[in-house]
Amino acid sequence: MAIGIFLIVHYNLHSFFMDRERLSELLASYGATSVFLFISLQVAQVVISPLPGDVTGLIGGYLYGPVLGVIYSTIGLSIGSWVAFALARMLGLPFVERIIRPATIRKYDYFLEHKGLAIAFVFFLIPGFPKDTLCYILGLSHMKTRNFLVVSTAGRLLGTVILSLQGSSLRENQDVFFFVLLGVTVLIILGGYFHVGWWLRSVIRERRRSRPALPPPPAPEGVSKPAEGRPDGKQG
Repeated sequence: MAIGIFLIVHYNLHSFFMDRERLSELLASYGATSVFLFISLQVAQVVISPLPGDVTGLIGGYLYGPVLGVIYSTIGLSIGSWVAFALARMLGLPFVERIIRPATIRKYDYFLEHKGLAIAFVFFLIPGFPKDTLCYILGLSHMKTRNFLVVSTAGRLLGTVILSLQGSSLRENQDVFFFVLLGVTVLIILGGYFHVGWWLRSVIRERRRSRPALPPPPAPEGVSKPAEGRPDGKQG
């Protein structure tokens, strides 16, 4: 992974992955075997977080159409999500902290622990959310691998479908349809973040209510504590 990141930075491959036309030409030049290369790219863009996933999703629809684009992207994204999840589970927190900032891990730790599958599904559902980061964080949790695969695959499906349709519309020069889908994506993002923000505020309120009451402060030195009995401290 370290060698891969070095090569990406050294040869400026990140800008290459951002160039939709160049990447499409590269994949198309491989003919029938381009499908396996495309799936490998989808796996890599999940495991190696700096690679942009939206671009590869567009290319899937651009090259293979909306149906096959969704199928190939889903295969690659599911495998990549499982690899990231498994790496985090096997190598633990020290490994994940080299990829993700500790502050980011702490930010989602309590939230995911108490909301579990439901909030993880919402995170995967929101287009543009850093789902690759989420795969590593969930690998540190107690979530079962089976549940993770269901949540991550089902949650990513909406964004995958939209990107594949957008890529197909670019190929067919359907600019109006492309911008309609873009508007739908923006609405989903705004609605998703609003819902998550409301959910986060409710979690914070629950945490405040569940905190134990603070013990009373100790009496100042030199002041004797009245004996138990009558309110004035005198024995009955």
